Amino acid sequence: MLLRLGRTAKEPPADRQIMTIFAGGRSVPVILRRSPRARRISLRLGQKGDAFVLTLPVRGREGDAIHFAERHRGWMETRLDRLPAQVAFAAGESIPLRGVEHRLEARGGLRGLVRVLPESADGPVISVPGAPEHFSRKLTDFLKAEARRDLTRSAAAYCAAIGVEERRIALRDPATRWGSCSTSGTISFSWRLIMAPPDVLDYLAAHEVAHIAHMNHGAGFWRLVRQICPHTDNAERWLKRHGRDLHAYGPKA
Repeated sequence: MLLRLGRTAKEPPADRQIMTIFAGGRSVPVILRRSPRARRISLRLGQKGDAFVLTLPVRGREGDAIHFAERHRGWMETRLDRLPAQVAFAAGESIPLRGVEHRLEARGGLRGLVRVLPESADGPVISVPGAPEHFSRKLTDFLKAEARRDLTRSAAAYCAAIGVEERRIALRDPATRWGSCSTSGTISFSWRLIMAPPDVLDYLAAHEVAHIAHMNHGAGFWRLVRQICPHTDNAERWLKRHGRDLHAYGPKA
């Protein structure tokens, strides 16, 4: 069932919820976005799997976009059915760290640091100390710290490779992108990249550093990315196939 929603005073005309799809026991919003780069109406599931994005040209008619979504209701339901189950940050669960599955283990005592035990009899383990109610927060903080370390190292190497000053690194949990480079000099990344294979994280560092030289996705940008990061295409393929899975782990923003 699709439910149309009217415009409210708080919703910007260029990016607003226009309907909700009910499928698989859940409701998912459909967000309307206009893009100057769009030549036709398109529909995709957002990176986090919690909303569909309906894109149309700047001069496109909203009614046509709504009918387009209604005609693709079956496709939307199929996409929702294929989403991976959510995995909590809790003892007994397993999550990837740098592309390798690690079992989560609660460790007795309230003090101490989160530790990785690679030689455990049950395979790699991430051991988290403290009270159960702090387990998820402590694990998230640990993953963010590891992500910052790896991304800072890779970004610094790529800044040196293209001859630009290092930029400040910010970690976020964005819904639609893995990284961004602002004109103010900050490079932002999703902390969830620490769960991806190292080559994927490294590629995203190269991608955003390349934007310092090319604030676009033109031919010159892609030539530079592939020049400094030979594994670009493999990383892009991995993100296309598995990137959304990273949002199935732990807390959602």
